[in-house]
Amino acid sequence: MRNWLTGGFRMKKLWAPWRVAYIRSSKKGCFLCEALRSKHPKKVHILERSDRAFTIMNLYPYNSGHCMVAPIRHIGDYTRLNDNEIHDMHRLLMRILEAMKRVFTPQGFNVGMNLGEVAGAGVVDHVHTHVVPRWLGDTNYMPVIANTKVVIDSLENTYDLLKEALDKIDTLQ
Repeated sequence: MRNWLTGGFRMKKLWAPWRVAYIRSSKKGCFLCEALRSKHPKKVHILERSDRAFTIMNLYPYNSGHCMVAPIRHIGDYTRLNDNEIHDMHRLLMRILEAMKRVFTPQGFNVGMNLGEVAGAGVVDHVHTHVVPRWLGDTNYMPVIANTKVVIDSLENTYDLLKEALDKIDTLQ
């Protein structure tokens, strides 16, 4: 349908009502620390925890399997992490990458941090690394044109699959 005002075509709207929970979730405090305080790791989607770091699923994933690895200590400055925290974070990063390979057989990964609000950090005061499995063609017209992302599996099922894979990984050298 042509838009009489601009002369262009008017796009149809595709709704993603689950995103409103993220937009409206301007709670005080840190959701990462709040998850760590839970007595029920599966309920808050914590996949794995070491002495100094943990892996948690992103509740608003860019792709199925999107996780974050963070230090247990509430700290917003990556340069202030100690060697043990860095070691634990990277060990857990290696483990979740291996688990994702086993569960999803992705063709690649995005691994990265948004440090500071202007860099896109939604949580500026608790450092975390995003781990996003990628497949050829996973960025299609939906997010580009319709500003809507299609995630192919539920968080609960994805959690179970990744947790099972992590439990089967002994250690990584």
